[in-house]
Amino acid sequence: MYTLFDELNNENQLKSTPLAERMRPETLREFLGQSDIASEGSLLKRAIISDRLGSCIFFGPPGTGKSTLANIIANSTSGKFVKLNAVTSGVADVKKAIEQAEIDLKTFGKRTYLLLDECHRFNKTQQDSLLPSIEKGTIIFIGSTTENPYVAMTPAIISRCRVFEFKTLSTEIIKNALKKAVADKKRGFGEMNLEVEEDAYNHIAITSAGDLRTAYNAIELAVLTTPVDEDGVTRVRLKDAEQSIQKKALSIDENGYYHMLSAFCKSLRGSDSDGALYYSQRLIKAGLDPMIIARRLVVHSAEDVGLSDPQALVIATSAMTALQHIGQPEGLIPLSEAIIYVCETNKSNSVITAIEKASKAVEEIKDDDIPPHLINPSYLSKEGKKLSAEYKYPHDFGEYVEQEYLPKKVRGQTFYQPTDHGFEKQIKKMRIDKGIKK
Repeated sequence: MYTLFDELNNENQLKSTPLAERMRPETLREFLGQSDIASEGSLLKRAIISDRLGSCIFFGPPGTGKSTLANIIANSTSGKFVKLNAVTSGVADVKKAIEQAEIDLKTFGKRTYLLLDECHRFNKTQQDSLLPSIEKGTIIFIGSTTENPYVAMTPAIISRCRVFEFKTLSTEIIKNALKKAVADKKRGFGEMNLEVEEDAYNHIAITSAGDLRTAYNAIELAVLTTPVDEDGVTRVRLKDAEQSIQKKALSIDENGYYHMLSAFCKSLRGSDSDGALYYSQRLIKAGLDPMIIARRLVVHSAEDVGLSDPQALVIATSAMTALQHIGQPEGLIPLSEAIIYVCETNKSNSVITAIEKASKAVEEIKDDDIPPHLINPSYLSKEGKKLSAEYKYPHDFGEYVEQEYLPKKVRGQTFYQPTDHGFEKQIKKMRIDKGIKK
């Protein structure tokens, strides 16, 4: 019998639950973001609604809705739902879940959805233990991971799952979610006499970097630790938001931020160390996370320097790693060294040009006619194996032997063309020495 005590107990339990968990969407209608994969009429949404979802992997940054969507599937399906975490579970736990799934399927005709959080933590042997059940349909596997599954998961698992990539949530989506949480009387702070400044919302939404869970945790900390004013109102201001998420607000507006970041990037490209150092320091002093500068530097070391000096990418990534492990202020020294190096060294955009040409060719040509001598003979017919045997092993000819590598429809096209700058001069010379005619 349900009593008033049970109701109060449930209410107390809800209040003690973190805001991020309380505000977790329970239906597809409430689900935020991911319009590419979960929009009206999308494959994923149709599969969930019709209860015909097959095994899949949700891949993306933290706080983007992977576990939330898995829970929505659990609430909307007629099947049984089992949740495991790869960090704390092993093969024995998986086998136990599979055995029960077989019983439920045979006895009740009920399918089992097995959600494996942090699935990239499973090694090859552990992943292989899932294969027979996925193939037979005993379980519907849903893997959730922050790591690239094409690298972290075995090809056997990938080939049996559809991969859905989750993107970081926009600032606007996060800000609206925070406002909803503040207004929600049942799950949020709607029962409180509470006011949150627009600047506080903006700051948390921007600095959470697309992670809604981080944003919820920050607004919850700000609300619960901000003292009540004399008039009985709890007012969360920008300074409270800064403290709750441990990041200072930028002392420049949004337009100024994008203008300065653009100026920094163009100073790198234009070989102006003074400009690049000035704008990087201006942004950092304004409160910008230096890792944003470091990430842009890595990109430009490949985009604007490229193969004219391959060492630039090594130095930029080393600086980013140093900053990540050392932090401020010492980490800004290797970062600044890398900024100067990328500015002062030779420049070439040949890598970008090569990508654009290759991408255009891929878009224009739909059917790849791969030269048979490049194909693995294991997958060819008897006649195909003869053609495959025509492959020339370059090491048997010293280092290089002329043969065709491109499909027929793009044969003769050149994507990468080395310039006369820096190391690319040597690439040109090496091509001539090898007898490459491109």
